[in-house]
Amino acid sequence: MFFLALRRLVQAALILLGVAAITFVLLYALPADPARMIAGRSATAQTVSNIRHELGLDQPLLVQFSTYLTNLLHGNLGRSYAQKTEVWTLITARLPATLVLMLAGILVEVALGLTLGTIAAVRRGGFVDRLVMTASFVGVSAPQFVLALLLLYVFAVTLGWLPMSGYGTFAHVVLPASTLGVLGAGWYARMVRSAMIDVLNQDYVRTARAKGLSSRRIIFRHALPNAILPIIAMIGIDIGQFMGGVVVVEAVYGWPGIGQLAWQAIQQVDIPIIMGVTLTSALAIVIGNLLADLVAPLIDPRIRTR
Repeated sequence: MFFLALRRLVQAALILLGVAAITFVLLYALPADPARMIAGRSATAQTVSNIRHELGLDQPLLVQFSTYLTNLLHGNLGRSYAQKTEVWTLITARLPATLVLMLAGILVEVALGLTLGTIAAVRRGGFVDRLVMTASFVGVSAPQFVLALLLLYVFAVTLGWLPMSGYGTFAHVVLPASTLGVLGAGWYARMVRSAMIDVLNQDYVRTARAKGLSSRRIIFRHALPNAILPIIAMIGIDIGQFMGGVVVVEAVYGWPGIGQLAWQAIQQVDIPIIMGVTLTSALAIVIGNLLADLVAPLIDPRIRTR
């Protein structure tokens, strides 16, 4: 277990280095000029040149990246061009809201996906199976903003059961988490169904049935634990996706998370914030996958950690 964690940490460092390098190069390859955005359209060329020099944007790309990595090793993510505040301060201020939405969204999508996928596998080929698969396909294909606006109109505007936007109470998190959960549950349901069908056809399941075990015991004690491993891996990926990839949902519901911070930074070409959010999301994916690798042997002892 120790060597597995050590190997994953080394891999994580290399992945983060690669993400930082690729993102840095892509951002500076964009035609947008951060100095011009800060100075404004009416600024003179000299003013823009002074701002570019002050931010170090007039230096060679390799020098800029080396400086960024040096600061990063010291825990410094840089300073926002537009907000004149440390990037780490801005991210940590938005982190609690993002973590709440992430955990709630994952809880909803896993609960729905496991339930629907299991039901579809048990009722394979029947009406329920086709209904669940159709619903999962619609959920996977539906744009985030469409489902978000639909839920907002029904439960906030028409029925008035939930607030339209904001952050701070359980009622505020229901609609954003439901939007993410319904969209993600489609993937989980399809994967669980496929894994459950494969497991239910195994010899040990047929043996359990021959011994007279109840269907409920076979499903929950023998089949589901063996079919749930792909779900654990998906959760690890979703952790990083929810950390910075829910911009649309946060925008619709006015959720003050990291995704909204990233969208504002993109509009302002605020490179330090974009880099900080990207690295934070990449780190979350790495940590999520590491946790998935460590949890998998606890669920299935046949998996060995080396």
